[in-house]
Amino acid sequence: MLLDVVNLKNEKVGQVEVSDAIFGADIKPHLHWEMVRYQMARRRAGTHSTKTRGEIAGSTRKLYKQKGTGRARHGGIKAPVFVGGGTVFGPKPRDYSIKLPKKVRRGALVSALSQKIADGRVVVVDGFAMDAPRTKAASGALATIASNRSLVVDVDNLNLNLSVRNLPRSKYVRAEGVNVYDLLKHDHLVITRDAITALNGALSA
Repeated sequence: MLLDVVNLKNEKVGQVEVSDAIFGADIKPHLHWEMVRYQMARRRAGTHSTKTRGEIAGSTRKLYKQKGTGRARHGGIKAPVFVGGGTVFGPKPRDYSIKLPKKVRRGALVSALSQKIADGRVVVVDGFAMDAPRTKAASGALATIASNRSLVVDVDNLNLNLSVRNLPRSKYVRAEGVNVYDLLKHDHLVITRDAITALNGALSA
């Protein structure tokens, strides 16, 4: 498969060859769902915690005698029925991450890339060189070649990274960081020739 390559003025300057097995594969939305669920689960900190009655700071004195008061039998003020008492079956720190086979993760990424190609929302640029971080320049270039809701991918471009990170609806990632969630979240994939070559090689291995 050949993809057109444009410059930052949206003028065609050449073509780049990519693998049909990666950018022209069958689209499998169910794999997108699996992968997004996998990514979101791994992002959860799982640091939530509540205290049981054994962890609450307070007196362990028996409130009143066991019999003869006409009231319920209580052993301490830290019981869950009292305000400020312990929590029963409350959340505790845990790991939310789930396992997903490597072949499924790769298949989901290939499917998401193929989806973007099929929708005509991939723009391959010859390069995105910037002398210094300039958010306005990056925003203008993205508006010209795609949109200001784009996932921008390059091999290693610090100035581009610093420029795009101030754009609220766009994101920069390195070639090795391309993922299903970001591909689905952004309208367009703007990727440099070097990055698409690196991505093509990595997924073909």
